[in-house]
Amino acid sequence: MREHSRQEIARKGGVDSGYVDRLVDLGILRPGKRDVFSSGDVRKARWIQSLEQAGVPLEEMAEAVRAGALSFSFLDVSAFDRFGGLASVTFQEVTEKTGIPIELLMVVREAFGLSEPRPDDYVREDELSVISVVEFQLSRGFRPVAIERWLRVYADSLRRIAETETESYRTEVVMPLLDSGMTESEMLDAQGELGSEMAPLTEAALLGIYHGQQEVVWTRSAVGTVEEALEAAGLYERMVQPPAVSFLDLSGFTQLTERGGDETAANLAERLRALVRRSARDHGGKSVKWLGDGVMLYFPDPGHAVLASLDMVDRAADYSLPPARAGIHAGQVIFQEGDYFGRTVNIAARIADYARPDEVLVSQEVVEAASEVPVSFDEIGPVSLKGVTGELQLHAAAHFGP
Repeated sequence: MREHSRQEIARKGGVDSGYVDRLVDLGILRPGKRDVFSSGDVRKARWIQSLEQAGVPLEEMAEAVRAGALSFSFLDVSAFDRFGGLASVTFQEVTEKTGIPIELLMVVREAFGLSEPRPDDYVREDELSVISVVEFQLSRGFRPVAIERWLRVYADSLRRIAETETESYRTEVVMPLLDSGMTESEMLDAQGELGSEMAPLTEAALLGIYHGQQEVVWTRSAVGTVEEALEAAGLYERMVQPPAVSFLDLSGFTQLTERGGDETAANLAERLRALVRRSARDHGGKSVKWLGDGVMLYFPDPGHAVLASLDMVDRAADYSLPPARAGIHAGQVIFQEGDYFGRTVNIAARIADYARPDEVLVSQEVVEAASEVPVSFDEIGPVSLKGVTGELQLHAAAHFGP
């Protein structure tokens, strides 16, 4: 176990040296022989100051610790070793050493879910690995705007992962321990040990899933590159078709959630996710954005967008969901920070708004691009949609057969 002086605890924890003295006087931090501290004490100083800044009185925390009603010893377990302290270099010094624009370093800090630092603030130890990647990318000609987009997508995706796993840990570990009769102090210690055992397994699983997703995306990109090379050599001719955007939403969602409250809304959302994940995967699409009562999806193939949307609308009842409806449009889209934008997206959303429950409506562009799939299209005539210039020729999609 690494030993730290009082000065190191203050610097790495981002607190004043006087604050460390105060925590020692209150009995929250307990130095060992020769007045040395542990890495866990770095985390205690930082976390306790955060609790105090959030409005939790320090004196009351100290009293609870002395009485045995509260313990911060869980911060000593190995699961928390991943949380680095502050390094000995400031953001301004990193900029001067690496040439990374200070504005881009601010985005690195933002990616960690923390407030924007001042130039003379110390960099976190765990931020150094990200800074190394950024420095490498800039040296190879990456544009700062592209690096910033990468950082923001990583931050948003990993924040959602962290929030989901934390909530799952709370319901599956923390609450059962408390329900078993443990005190909060006993629970904190018990869950810390369990978390230390589970953390490396979770990280391995996360990395495994990430590599699997990389293989899928890299393969898709490689296919496009190979097709372009063969096409340029006159050996291959690709079928050029625009991608499609589909919006699916649930009818009466607001009324149901107003009557049933947050738990009803959460249950409906989870069932909708289960339905969408299966249908989108089976037809080569992906969910882009969840909208409370619905979802936006992207499909490289408009025909498969129709098949997936019909499947989701037809099977909504199987997932105990209210009637669903969908709108689809095909055309060029703009990809930015993990999301899709542009006129195609806007028109698809408007078509979905126009659709009735249990209905899948598509534009003429989708009909023309989906001639190879086993569906029929019933023309419903030119329609004026709010926010869309001119009239659109819409069609109601249906599976072949009775």
